[in-house]
Amino acid sequence: MFQHGGDDEARGGQPGEPPGTTRGLLDAIALHERAAALRWDQMLVWFMRVMACAWLVKGLGAWAVLLGFGPGEGVAFEARSLSFQATIIYFAVIDLVAAVGLWLTSTWGGVMWLLAVTSHIILALFFPRIVMSNAMTLSAFVSLILLYLAISWKAARQED
Repeated sequence: MFQHGGDDEARGGQPGEPPGTTRGLLDAIALHERAAALRWDQMLVWFMRVMACAWLVKGLGAWAVLLGFGPGEGVAFEARSLSFQATIIYFAVIDLVAAVGLWLTSTWGGVMWLLAVTSHIILALFFPRIVMSNAMTLSAFVSLILLYLAISWKAARQED
């Protein structure tokens, strides 16, 4: 004589079960635990956005050198060595492209950022006169690469 409507299902119960059963409570607890768990995909988005801001500043710094501001203001950009000019132009472009891609949280942005930071590390190690970096900066860049790879891996393996 008494029929259950679809409202029981909406509250977490099964058809034919009274509302507020144990199953509905367990489903609600599981849902809350998933919401409270560390979301690696959100962590990846935040990491990429922070790196986008940092690489935007780095790219604008390269443009400042290109336009004659910043370190070595007394020497014109055109008077510098060709290898220095090529390196500054390379980083002026790739750092800003990587920053935009990171901000958009796109796959190509991560790849461009990895290319930019790896280029910086390699050039700093093999051509220290052109790309000046200390051990602290290089170790920070390596740590950022490892952190990015770890967060990306965890985000890809995360269950919904």
